[in-house]
Amino acid sequence: QVRLVESGGDLVQPGGSLRLSCAASGIIFSINDMGWYRQAPGKEREMVARITSIGSTNYADSVKGRFTVSRDNVKKMVYLQMNSLKPEDTARYYCNALVRTAPQAGYFEVWGQGTLVTVFS
Repeated sequence: QVRLVESGGDLVQPGGSLRLSCAASGIIFSINDMGWYRQAPGKEREMVARITSIGSTNYADSVKGRFTVSRDNVKKMVYLQMNSLKPEDTARYYCNALVRTAPQAGYFEVWGQGTLVTVFS
């Protein structure tokens, strides 16, 4: 069984910063893409940032220049550095990864339970 566990969500004022972390555990042979999604109350889940196994990144337009995604392949972790936070960044942030458990196995998608980020003054 593969698990993703997020941490780092908090209450922060506009203009502040937070760093989210996500740790993968379980029987993991390799991890392909990893990423962060968010879901605000009453809205659909949306992609925030993704990073490939070799470090190529992709960001939602709304966070470009403010958020940075990174990963540590040895520790099986992915991070999201969030700067210049705005009230509209308030959401539950979910970690996502494409994982396979054996060399011949296919990749499957895993989601974490999410961590809450609230931005308000």
